[in-house]
Amino acid sequence: MNTKAERNFCVIFADVSGSTRLYEKLGDKEALHAVERCINRMTRATEQFHGRVIKTIGDEVMSVFDSAEEGMEAACSMQQRVDDLPPVSGIKLAIRVGFHFGPAIEDAKDVFGDTVNMAARMAGLAKAGQIITTGETVGLLPTLLQQSTREIDALSIKGKAEDVRVCEVLWQESDDLTMKSGSVAPAAAAARMIVRHGGEEQVLDAGHSVFFLGRDAASDVIINDRRASRSHARIERRRDKFVLIDQSTNGTYVTFVGEVEFALKREEVILRSKGHISFGHAYDTGCEVVEFQVG
Repeated sequence: MNTKAERNFCVIFADVSGSTRLYEKLGDKEALHAVERCINRMTRATEQFHGRVIKTIGDEVMSVFDSAEEGMEAACSMQQRVDDLPPVSGIKLAIRVGFHFGPAIEDAKDVFGDTVNMAARMAGLAKAGQIITTGETVGLLPTLLQQSTREIDALSIKGKAEDVRVCEVLWQESDDLTMKSGSVAPAAAAARMIVRHGGEEQVLDAGHSVFFLGRDAASDVIINDRRASRSHARIERRRDKFVLIDQSTNGTYVTFVGEVEFALKREEVILRSKGHISFGHAYDTGCEVVEFQVG
């Protein structure tokens, strides 16, 4: 009997941010317990909004919902529930969440298709404590919920011929909410980022809107680490945002001040505040890094 059927789902991917580093710092037993607490809270948030957990793989949960509204509410509940957890041995637990609504194929107890892939890509764009979705999904939300989102940009997503409008769900009060008001143009004109490497400082702004980083001598920032690729990554200024795009073999490792390091593997992330980037491997004392400061 063929159990395959296509219908619309809101698909969510949520994973524990920096879980590899948790295991390194806490040890297997304590880290596993911490991850399980996050998984349990994400599962309860799914059930709270009438969703279904499709699978859990390591530190990741995949859930489906009948509507974009239920998916967004569940995503916010996941973030709030995990944010309420106390630190573990001084480490604050956090998750990153991505979701997308559209047609998918349901086969037995699993779900497949482009909607699933897009939801996974949105989760890949999110940072710790962030919820990312598509503009297409936001357009399906009730007006009140749409007001709790903001468009980040139209980004190039691997496998898509056209750029995809990417939006952030504002699930908690923060200074970033001030960015929703006022004109975008003045903010974009003022946007600048300082990049420091090897004792030198460069500025990314309207006059110099893209930096290339790698071992190639033609790069704006030349990286001498042999684990770096010749054309390792680039930083693009997109309106008032600065986006780091990994195009390397071994990955690009990013640390925002006060947060757990994460890796980009043929992915991109919006740089904010300040932090540092290492090339081809995780940060360690004495390794070659590029420091950045936005604003």
